[in-house]
Amino acid sequence: MVDWVRLQLNVDEFNDGDFGPYLHGARESGIEFTTFAEVGDSAGHRRALYDLNKTCSADIPERGEFYTYDEYVSRRIDVPSFRADGVMLAIRDGVWIGMSATSLHPAQGYAFSEMTGVLAPYRGQGLSLALKLLAIRFVRSSGYRRLVAFHHPRNVSAIAMNRRLGFVEEASGRPE
Repeated sequence: MVDWVRLQLNVDEFNDGDFGPYLHGARESGIEFTTFAEVGDSAGHRRALYDLNKTCSADIPERGEFYTYDEYVSRRIDVPSFRADGVMLAIRDGVWIGMSATSLHPAQGYAFSEMTGVLAPYRGQGLSLALKLLAIRFVRSSGYRRLVAFHHPRNVSAIAMNRRLGFVEEASGRPE
């Protein structure tokens, strides 16, 4: 059994100005940032989001087999916690190259970082940080004070990125 690393960020204490240069630098290099809401919820866009999430998730230790497309739609999109404006996308030359999906859970009082990932050829440019910054801004604008993320303990790069943003360890446990 995996002892998941559970991190949380107090959004009120987060200083997004420290990370603004990542957005600026990415935009200067031709990266466009948008949301799933802005591109529009269509069958083709759902498939593109699924494909991107599946590819990026392959790097998560012990992830196991990814959802089928129908499972993904029913468990990640067609659920009350899904927000199309909470799915940040990085696009280069019309190709979706990165994402950060955040769901809202009002009954529990927090937002949940579902997935942040960037395709391998585009890593190392600060895109994950830029996408996560946009996700944090979404959480703040949605009126939530807490953003939670779960990571496999061997997913050291994701854990390090979140800690760099100010996430601190909460209690251990696997997401429901």
